[in-house]
Amino acid sequence: MLFQAPTLADLNLAYTWPVVSLALGATLLLLADLFVPKDRKEITAWLAIAGLVVSFVLNLGVYSVTDVAFFGMFRADTFSAFLNMVALLAAFIGILISVDYLKRTGLERGEFYALILFTTSGIMLMGHANDLVVVFVALELLSIPLYILSALRYPDPKSEESGMKYLVLGAFASAFFVFGSALIYGATGTTGLPAIFDALQSGAVAANGSETLLLIGTALVLVGLGFKVAAVPFHMWTPDVYEGAPTPVTAFMSVGAKVGGFAALLRILLVALPALTINGGEAAAWQTTVALIAAATLILGNFVAIVQTNIKRLLAYSSIAHAGYIMMAVAAAGATGRGDQAAQAALVYLMAYMFTNLGAFAIAVAIERDDGTGTEVDRFVGLGRSKPVLAAIMAVFMLSLTGIPLTAGFMGKWLVFQATIESGLVWLAVLGVLTSVVSAYYYVGIIVRMYLQDGEGDPAAGATSYVHWAVYVTFAGTLLLGIFPFLVTNLAGPVALALAR
Repeated sequence: MLFQAPTLADLNLAYTWPVVSLALGATLLLLADLFVPKDRKEITAWLAIAGLVVSFVLNLGVYSVTDVAFFGMFRADTFSAFLNMVALLAAFIGILISVDYLKRTGLERGEFYALILFTTSGIMLMGHANDLVVVFVALELLSIPLYILSALRYPDPKSEESGMKYLVLGAFASAFFVFGSALIYGATGTTGLPAIFDALQSGAVAANGSETLLLIGTALVLVGLGFKVAAVPFHMWTPDVYEGAPTPVTAFMSVGAKVGGFAALLRILLVALPALTINGGEAAAWQTTVALIAAATLILGNFVAIVQTNIKRLLAYSSIAHAGYIMMAVAAAGATGRGDQAAQAALVYLMAYMFTNLGAFAIAVAIERDDGTGTEVDRFVGLGRSKPVLAAIMAVFMLSLTGIPLTAGFMGKWLVFQATIESGLVWLAVLGVLTSVVSAYYYVGIIVRMYLQDGEGDPAAGATSYVHWAVYVTFAGTLLLGIFPFLVTNLAGPVALALAR
């Protein structure tokens, strides 16, 4: 039989343009940067933002589309479109934080912005992946630019350590994912997510006696993606990498890696493996494991954050804790009929976390010195007197991360806790509430330093116009999502991963 080249109709490229345009834009940006003078890399930043805007507009154009491309390996639906919005907004805010920071620290290089676009396209592709092979390609496209960006402050030893540690442990995590995918393929005979579901439903896996093989493969995939989202016990890299990487990179990484990791985790578990059960149980076989991982992540992240004296390490352990809250939604998705509700809760939480965490890091950039020092928590002492506006906004970010009402963080936690309780995991929801109370200790501690401790206050020399814009955008997002939650819940409402089967 002669090979027939696929037609454009077979590839269905129209629905891939939000991702493809960004990847192409990043490639063109590398070439365009060659003609940008070394002292005017701000032009490259604006070209990168233009690429993000084009991708954002294209994404809006296919927001309500439900279809496949590349022979079913690429899925376009509301789930992926929502995640695209989060990733593109995170990249936009990350670039705003970076422009003046790179100038004043002597790190201004045009390839920085191209790498941000490449990793953003990887994050977006993770949400669209409808095949384990595509998930792996997206995982590497997401990760490799972040390895480079983490070591951008070379020859600073901490930055070198950050990049090397992230690279080595990331390679191990990718190997776990590939091995797990191979075992899943061995058990089901396919790497396509809907086809894996069909193999389970039809009884083909049971007929072949491959249930154990499939369970082991699922566990290894959980390990690989657990690393990306910084879930316990795969979190070891997070504090050191966050501390050593340039702060704008840390800010973007704290959100981007989570968005990509949870996109793949939700897509694989809810599209391919919701019917994976043990001894005919009602809940998915992976639910208990994910719930225990969520519990361990909540406990370790919140309790270890209490003793941190560096704002980047504090936010690193905070990031681990928030991975635990989102992991609660993943666990809730294992209950019969609760998958879409839990996925919607996870998406809203990711949006809320994106605005709040990037805002907190933007203010950390404002008080950081040019040599990368000055990230101690005590630098916030007296900030309420020296920079009252920044301090007030930082207080809102801290309250949002705690989960106080009228903030985005509260809405995210409310929806996650609701999904968890309705899925029968009441004990996990109670643990989530208790650890939120624990988190108030170190979040409110920042507010106490800014307003109640004596000190002249930091001049916040890094609070340039770009940083201010990043702070204002994230502040607006944090309040709007908290006061008018329907703005985001209406966007996430149509998400139905079950349709992807």
